[in-house]
Amino acid sequence: MGTMDKPVVWLHGDVKSPPFSRAARLEAGYLLRLLQQGELLGMPQSRPMPVIGARCHELRITDEGADWRIFYRLDSDAVVIVEVMAKKTDTTPASALMRCRSRLRSYDHASRQA
Repeated sequence: MGTMDKPVVWLHGDVKSPPFSRAARLEAGYLLRLLQQGELLGMPQSRPMPVIGARCHELRITDEGADWRIFYRLDSDAVVIVEVMAKKTDTTPASALMRCRSRLRSYDHASRQA
């Protein structure tokens, strides 16, 4: 990691093989690295998710057996990974959105206390 790179903070989930294929794991790692270096990604790799919160997005990883989503928030000092899930339907489940918002509230509260 370079001196100007943002750290990745994992609140939930991981990217490992299995269940990710090797190719999907490498793609996810590459895209996360770009985010660490301050690059803003757009479609088709990343999509804004304002329904979760400000500065929230989803990385879109197409794999052999599943379409993966990595929900993240771009903070000034970190890339915060909120959720990693296999996408099985056209819409993101409301329960997943609620979990993401809850995790971010807890993270923000803990950050203010530190």
